[in-house]
Amino acid sequence: MNAAANPDRASSVILRRETQPRGFEVFLAHRLDDSLYLGGKYGFPGGPVQESDHTEAILGRCRGLSGEKARKILGAHFAPPEALAFWIAAVRTLFEEVGILIAVKENGEPVASDTELNIRLLEKRAALRDGSLSFQSFLESENLVCAAAALAYFSHWQTPAENSGSFDARFFLAAMPDYQSWRETATDSAHRLWLAPDRALQLFSRGELPMTFATFASLRTLADFDDVKRLLKEFQPEIT
Repeated sequence: MNAAANPDRASSVILRRETQPRGFEVFLAHRLDDSLYLGGKYGFPGGPVQESDHTEAILGRCRGLSGEKARKILGAHFAPPEALAFWIAAVRTLFEEVGILIAVKENGEPVASDTELNIRLLEKRAALRDGSLSFQSFLESENLVCAAAALAYFSHWQTPAENSGSFDARFFLAAMPDYQSWRETATDSAHRLWLAPDRALQLFSRGELPMTFATFASLRTLADFDDVKRLLKEFQPEIT
């Protein structure tokens, strides 16, 4: 069986921030040409789902969404741990790639950014990326849990990856966390920018913003919404 017939599972996060007087922008990252995931194109941060994303221990460090509810959202062909793993992978890969952490303290309080914390996060992010620290151990060391409820399911694409097969990707919407900014380091992303969806589409049409069809289609859908409230009403239904 070839890779296209058995694609790797992946998660991708569409970060958004509101603009004044209305509307919103989304975060796009340009990956280096030799990057495994969307090399040479602009896209939303993300990456493959790993086996470690659905262990009992890491599932226990997820708040706001159960495996059963995740399964209702994604479909009954997933076991609950497999479904919730897409949310965990979204949180993990977003932090690994651009340093944005969608997490809260174990008691539910938000993570307040300060200089000491930022230094620790940079060090531990580097350890995550080189494989010397697991995501579970990272969360435990900082007394954090994934804020799964902050990620609204958006869409499903089987995304080509030119270098090796394809990715069966789930896309999620999330607000840019307060008091955070992306952290510049040597990563797969060579360039990052915030753009309104319609502006991104304009640049794409002029050949100035290369992207996959999945990214284009997502931006085309987002461009139909003129404010965040309407967007969330459509893509963040109550799951019972």
